[in-house]
Amino acid sequence: MEKEISPILIVKESEAELELPEKNLIQTAEKPLIQKKEKSKFSISDALKVEEKKEVITEVLSTKDLPQNHFSETDLQKEWHLFLDEMKASNTMVFNAINGFKLTKINEHDIEICCPSDSAKAEFNNVSGKFLNHFKHQVNNYHINLNFKIDIKLKKEILTKRKIFDKFAEINPVLNDLNDLMKFDFS
Repeated sequence: MEKEISPILIVKESEAELELPEKNLIQTAEKPLIQKKEKSKFSISDALKVEEKKEVITEVLSTKDLPQNHFSETDLQKEWHLFLDEMKASNTMVFNAINGFKLTKINEHDIEICCPSDSAKAEFNNVSGKFLNHFKHQVNNYHINLNFKIDIKLKKEILTKRKIFDKFAEINPVLNDLNDLMKFDFS
């Protein structure tokens, strides 16, 4: 089997036919490519200075003329549970933080709130205004004060299978021997 070799044609074009770019051609612009930057109409530093100059005027309203009707412990508990139901629907994170709180009426104008931790108290402080204003309007008593008390007993502990087993093993130590023999899986 012989292979045929095809002839290759080499064509040279004359330099006249080729259009070669001029080597020393320098392009110039009529206008500067980079224009001078103009100052923005909005300045962040000026805006910050303006905000610092604004004065915050707070008005403290006297509560002497507002009503101070009687409310009962059941009124307090009813409104608290309604508030918790509303929080459960709208903001579950806050609900989970405050649903373990215990509210008790101390005297005619004071409510004691027992909470498990400072972080839970901080979560409640974010929504306490909403609850307190609603409660004041419901019972028509505008002289109510909140007193906070930290009670560690209110902390909810999540019981795992291992913790349950350890609790029963304290009661009956033979369970530890059984665990060594059987190698229980508590995962």
